[in-house]
Amino acid sequence: ERHAELEARVRPEVELVDLARSTEAIDFKDCRELLAGEQIGRLGVIVDGRPEIFPVNYGLDGDGIVFRTNQGRKMLGLPGDVVFEVDRIDLKERSGWSVIVHGRAEDISQFDSPRLRERAGTPWTGPKDILVRISPTLVTGRRVHAVPASPEVEAP
Repeated sequence: ERHAELEARVRPEVELVDLARSTEAIDFKDCRELLAGEQIGRLGVIVDGRPEIFPVNYGLDGDGIVFRTNQGRKMLGLPGDVVFEVDRIDLKERSGWSVIVHGRAEDISQFDSPRLRERAGTPWTGPKDILVRISPTLVTGRRVHAVPASPEVEAP
């Protein structure tokens, strides 16, 4: 199953230990739960040889990420390899998490259906005609926690 393939790619990274103990890896299952709990992500694509980042409303479809868009700048980088990032930051607690999905994005509008429309969600900026799916090749995640300042280090 595709879940197992993706989870196997994440597992070696879960073994990493951050010596500062401020960062911890998130396993595949938790990455998926975090992705499922959000609606806005950032799509990174290469357009005209330069990286571009676009916020998008998204949803999950099996292992994939789906979102709606219109013909525009981001579509100049598709189909192609992309990166997709979702995060949540708690400024008061100085903590947060980030999930990054590497994969291939393609226009799947020809397969559009009521089920996919529901999963992709409703874009905040109005109706969109193109349905895009990211098929993940690697999923990683990190939690970040504040580290108390040591007595010899003065806070900025």
